[in-house]
Amino acid sequence: MIAGAFAIEVDDLWFSYDGNLVLRGVNLRIEHGDFLAILGPNGSGKTTFLKLLLGILTPSRGTIRIYGKEPGKIADRIGYVPQDTSVNKGFPISVLDVTLMGRLGQPGRSRRYSTADRSVAQSSLERVGMWEYRDRPIGKLSGGQRQRVYIARALTAQPDILFMDEPTASTDKEFQTELYDFLKELNESMTVVVVSHDLSVLSSYIKSVACLSQTLYHHDAAEITSEMIEKAYHCPVELIAHGLPHRVLRKHEDH
Repeated sequence: MIAGAFAIEVDDLWFSYDGNLVLRGVNLRIEHGDFLAILGPNGSGKTTFLKLLLGILTPSRGTIRIYGKEPGKIADRIGYVPQDTSVNKGFPISVLDVTLMGRLGQPGRSRRYSTADRSVAQSSLERVGMWEYRDRPIGKLSGGQRQRVYIARALTAQPDILFMDEPTASTDKEFQTELYDFLKELNESMTVVVVSHDLSVLSSYIKSVACLSQTLYHHDAAEITSEMIEKAYHCPVELIAHGLPHRVLRKHEDH
């Protein structure tokens, strides 16, 4: 962990695609060890915001700091699991080879994978329960198994912060529960940020929540107010039950 800095600092962040405003005036402070869920409807800018935090995109205006540094200057301490984990099922690459790819961005490594690289990859696969599948082609795995492997790949960077974009997309309920149990365990040693459009992530797993729809509404607790949801989802909400993965919506007025 990098001492003396917030995990995430975002100040007056704006971003546009080809003149179309996506994010405006976003501000956020997240301390190390937080478990943040970023919620919002489809098209609200969640993935764009995540790419800005990762340094994949550059802000139109404003600043981002991850542990006190620009995202592009701390990439080796960031773990990332993308939303789309689909693969060419005929491509001959093993689970172990996919996991080892997470070591490519590490400073000072040689062109070949070292014994230390392989040891970290093994430890990461064991941590997600996939070491026994190390020689299996990645395309032969189920969606949930592939997600575990991509988490292992992210963990090989030994990150201070882990970003996940829609981690439970196309997975069954059993895997979703297992995943959040595992993320809660990881959160004991690293900051976790999960991007989702699913309000069911509001559970005992997370520590804070932000609703995003161009601008961002942050609540430093594992619950959100009806005002936050109405602003983000443009939908009247009567109750978000604390710690429970469901919502109650007020009846919409007919126009």
